[in-house]
Amino acid sequence: MTEEILDKKACVAAMLPVTDALEVLRGKWKLAIIVSLLHGTKRFGQIAADIPKVTDRMLSKELKDLEMNHLVKRTIHNTFPVTVEYSLTEHGQTLRGIITELRIWGQAHRDHIIAKQ
Repeated sequence: MTEEILDKKACVAAMLPVTDALEVLRGKWKLAIIVSLLHGTKRFGQIAADIPKVTDRMLSKELKDLEMNHLVKRTIHNTFPVTVEYSLTEHGQTLRGIITELRIWGQAHRDHIIAKQ
């Protein structure tokens, strides 16, 4: 009985940070935005071009969410017209390895599913 309780506590303890991570990255576009910014600092239109199906309104909302979670930095340059650039923060850069692993797994999964058809 005691082992069962410890296993349940360990499971819940392991699930909490995963749930937190998925909450921050939740949504259709956040990971795509992060992948775009892993390739360098970009302006809004450049990110939109990298993700053709995202609307400007949704891209703006997702960028604000990522900025609020300290993953994306928004820099306003005092030019005419004003130039706004987005980049990953140092904290956002910590997702690089996770994104790489997701890409590798995703390709293996695609290959697996295609092979089964």
